Amino acid sequence: MYVTPGADYDRDTRYITTRITADGRDGWPVEAGRYRLVVSRACPWASRAVVVRRLLGLEDALSMGVCGPTHDERSWTFDLDPGGVDPVLGIERIRDAYLARDPEYPRGITVPAIVDVPSGMVVTNDFAQMTLDLETEWTAHHRPGAPDLYPEALRDEIHAVDARVYRDVNNGVYKCGFAGSQRSYERAYDRLFAGLDWLTERLGDRRYLVGDTITEADVRLFTTLVRFDAVYHGHFKCNRTKLTEMPVLWAYARDLFQTPGFGDTVDLVHIKQHYYEVHTDINPSGVVPRGPLVGGWLTPHGREALGGRPFGDGTPPGPVRDDERVAAGHGADGDGEGAA
Repeated sequence: MYVTPGADYDRDTRYITTRITADGRDGWPVEAGRYRLVVSRACPWASRAVVVRRLLGLEDALSMGVCGPTHDERSWTFDLDPGGVDPVLGIERIRDAYLARDPEYPRGITVPAIVDVPSGMVVTNDFAQMTLDLETEWTAHHRPGAPDLYPEALRDEIHAVDARVYRDVNNGVYKCGFAGSQRSYERAYDRLFAGLDWLTERLGDRRYLVGDTITEADVRLFTTLVRFDAVYHGHFKCNRTKLTEMPVLWAYARDLFQTPGFGDTVDLVHIKQHYYEVHTDINPSGVVPRGPLVGGWLTPHGREALGGRPFGDGTPPGPVRDDERVAAGHGADGDGEGAA
């Protein structure tokens, strides 16, 4: 159950905060090939790590396991892999890696998680710190031309923007969808759209949220915006306006979607399957909607006129690896018959 009748939605933020660092000060040093990033493309928090890993070119250093779009009360499963077993970790559920770390693990089994392959233990599931560490602690393994997603001179501004985006938008959609009372819902709804209006004003004359290049702040906002019309507008009752009815944010989101590293990681079919099938207390039938049409993600956005350099002094990532491609019909090509 995701909704507590009569109550606000309160996200459990008690994560495993162990860090993987260049100097190994928490006991987990950065080592190429030692760790596995476990994600689901359905999850917005995990999708942040997928985007950052690709932008930085960490594929050779940090392998990635992808769980299916749905889960039960026990945890996410590797049902996309042959035999339902992750080929590197040899487990059926990410829960097994949590229990390897702590047999009495009492909290939520979440993705993203980084697992130490030799021991099979989860090292961290602290999604907010995870991407910052990929950007700052894994630099020895960044690809040539990797962008600086967390410029030191802009970090205070990035954190200030991120704080409001998380409170009002990233988590705000959940506070609407899982609200246990009318008052709780309306309070979250008002805050969400006040936040989106603030972002509209901020992005009206600048291409990116902070500075003139893509940063961590853009990654964090994108993973919510790309899900907005498909699930949050209807499923979570965030229905003042669709993303496609907010011209500035719609153009901004399309700009990022069409940037290598963003849209090529998005699985819109998995996103819908997860929300509509897993949240049975707010969608008891489990019916997954066929819409909305998604081809619009590839239409011209016009935001080049605002200037900016997407990768700064860096370069775009290369093509997606064959074994990490989003399935045909699951991205912006998904308007064909049977795509959903």
